[in-house]
Amino acid sequence: MIAKLERIGLQTTRDTQLIDLTPTVLEVVAGSGVCDGRVFVNTLHTTTAITVNEGLPDLEDDLLALLADLVPPDRPYRHARFLHADGQMAVNAPSHLRGALLGMHVSFPVADGKVVRGSRQTIYFVELDGPLFREYTVQVVGER
Repeated sequence: MIAKLERIGLQTTRDTQLIDLTPTVLEVVAGSGVCDGRVFVNTLHTTTAITVNEGLPDLEDDLLALLADLVPPDRPYRHARFLHADGQMAVNAPSHLRGALLGMHVSFPVADGKVVRGSRQTIYFVELDGPLFREYTVQVVGER
């Protein structure tokens, strides 16, 4: 059994954005030595998400617009209060809720050393509270 974990950092540039992780995930799998197994992609933040969709700029814009419509920024969220643990006001309730809708991870099978995915499936890191330095993990588990 082989298990390889890579922790990868990235700097986001906007408040909300989608970043294509597919080339990085494919590269990690190719270098892992795993022939048959599974790859897991996880975000390490509660105001980000990992999702899969077709890699089209118009669809990316539509997804971000949908999230803004589903979780508008101007509602009176209970999370918008002073947090003693942080010593400041919490102002990012919409980011947390949008992240909860999308989820924090995805996984794909690995066969013959390659990620098994649809021809149009793109793996996205979704920034919901940026711009910030962020981290995610790619873990490949399986057999040679």
